[in-house]
Formats: sequence, structure tokens, C-alpha cells
Amino acid sequence: MSAEVSSHDYQIPSHCKAGVVVNEGPNFEVKVEMVPVPEPGPDDILIRLNITGICSSDLHMMQGDLGTPPMSTFGVRSPGHEGAGVVVKVGANVKNFKLGDRAGIKPLLDTCGTCDLCWGDKETYCPTAIHAGLMAPGTYQQYIVSPARYASPIPDGIPDEIAAPIMCSASTIYRSLTESGLNPGNWAVFPGGGGGVGIQGVQLAKAMGMRPVVVDAGESKRALALEMGAEVFVDFIETSDPAAAVIKATDGVGAHGVFVTAPAAYRTALSYVGNRIGAVVMCIGLGPTGAMTIGGDPNAFIFKNLTVKGTLVGSRKDTAAALDFARRGKLQQICEVYPIDRLPEAVEKLRKGQATGRMAVDFNK
Repeated sequence: MSAEVSSHDYQIPSHCKAGVVVNEGPNFEVKVEMVPVPEPGPDDILIRLNITGICSSDLHMMQGDLGTPPMSTFGVRSPGHEGAGVVVKVGANVKNFKLGDRAGIKPLLDTCGTCDLCWGDKETYCPTAIHAGLMAPGTYQQYIVSPARYASPIPDGIPDEIAAPIMCSASTIYRSLTESGLNPGNWAVFPGGGGGVGIQGVQLAKAMGMRPVVVDAGESKRALALEMGAEVFVDFIETSDPAAAVIKATDGVGAHGVFVTAPAAYRTALSYVGNRIGAVVMCIGLGPTGAMTIGGDPNAFIFKNLTVKGTLVGSRKDTAAALDFARRGKLQQICEVYPIDRLPEAVEKLRKGQATGRMAVDFNK
């Protein structure tokens, strides 16, 4: 079946709305413009997105502060890597998707599929991976092309506003939770846990039998964290010694695992483990290159059998697992949804640290 024949049931416009970066760098702006709809190749699918999530990593892409080549190096103007929509056109060689199927776009658009990392469980570290919203147009653009082999099928019963953030935030934190080695009953502490990645971590940790603790500030984040399954909320502004409060709450010993999704929390992350032997600190949130450090007295690492470990984003398998949690009702909607024409406003809210939970944009509003 040719791509032309396979798309006859859908009216595909020549142009679509997209959030594009203006003045890439520290003073970037986002504007909504009309851009050409791309054409899928023989191994690709064209997805009409209904929802895109807005991720803190998008800010780094637009600011160009991660030490990677900027978006403009690749001719990319639209960031974004959390998309959920429907397949409206398929390439001639595509066998795993058909018209009308639901599909999601993840932070990685594709990998080589042939290196040792791709053959193992580290495909997200593939050295020739294509990163959505950096090396190829991202999900701030309504119509987007993806290699069919790497797009994620979205099961029925999961609304797009839940599925889209799962493509990055939920699958990313799921990967970190599984690699941490924590067991049911263990204390999982989330500094900055009222944010988009952290709050999905709280839900997943609860569903996996762990005991979540959130360290954040403000009544809206307190309410959200407790509603989503946190056993304890520590307000780091109202509490004179947040680390002591966390240690007291975690059996008077300390966290089994600390999951750092907010880069500003790296400076205090080690304090939450207290005297817990064998604790692990998981590094997840990306900060500007060279701006954050984590470390301490080596003797403390030795005497406490302490581990510090980093994880990147979720693999296809991780994404499927996170989607299954949502299908079973274990991941709830925690998105503030904006219409596409208010995308710049939503980005600025995230930029100022004013978001509670995740934010998403609806292309159909």
C-alpha cells in the first residue's frame, strides 16, 4: 500500500500550527506560527498530534545550555518530545501502524538499532540517536513524522492528555524507579516532587509499593502531592530543617532512595538519606552544563554504602510499562491544559517555576 493510497481517508493540510523558537538562547521567545506539514518517507508515519506535553527539557533546548549543538544547527525551530495523536498517513513499508491508530512521540525519535546499547537495555544512550525537538522537529508542531519502528502505540482507554506526558516524564521516572533497586515498603523521597516529573514519580512509586515523600513548597503542591499518593509532604520554605523532617518521617533513619527531578535540589539531595545504609540518590533532572554539582565526603559513601546514579529517559519498553500503569488507573491526569494559541504563556509559566504538576497543550482548542 502506498503512502498516497493509505492517506485518502484523512484531509491533510499543507500547513499546521506550531510553536517555534525566536531568538534561540537565554532570551528565547516562543511564537505560534503556521509551518509546512512534513511528508513521511517509506518507513515513516505522519501523526496528527492532539496533545503535546511541555517539559523542562524543552527550556534547555530553547536556551541551548546543555552543552549540545543548538536546535538551529539542525534547522529545527519547534521543540517538544511528549506527543500523543493519531496516524494519518503511513509509508509504503510500514507494517506496525495503520491509519487511525493512536501513536506517541518520545524524547528519542529513533536509534540506530544495531549497536550494543540498542541490543541491550540502554537504547536511549545510542550515540547516533535522533532527539525529538533538537535534531528533528518536535511535538510543538501538530503534524510530525516519526519512524514507524520507534513510535509508541497508545492503548485505548488512556486520554491523550495523560498519554502525552507519559512519553517523557512518566517513562523517565519509571526507568529511574526500576534502576534504583528500591523494594516495596522502601521510602522514596522526591525533592521538587510537586513538578511534572516528580508527581508522576509519586504515583508510580505508590503503585509499585514504595512510600513516597515529597519535598516542595506551596499549598497547591502539597494538595496535589498528597492527593497523588505521597505519605508525607515537607514544605522546604515553612520547615526550618527539611532534611531533619524527612529523616524523622522515614522511620528516623532516612530515605532508601532520593529521586532528584528538580536540578536545584541536587545541593541538598544527599542530606535526605540520613543514616540509611545502602541508600541511592538518582539523578534525573537536567541542569545547565556546569551549574549543578552533587557530592560529599567519600567516607560517607563508604560507611553508608551510598550510591549516586543517573538515568536518562525511558526506553520503548519503559514507555509501554508506564502506559500500562495509566491503563490500570494508576497514573492520573495532572496536566493543566492550554489551547495551542496560549502555548507561549504556558512556556513562560514553566520558565518561571510556577507550574504545579505537568502542563500540556491541546492542538484542537
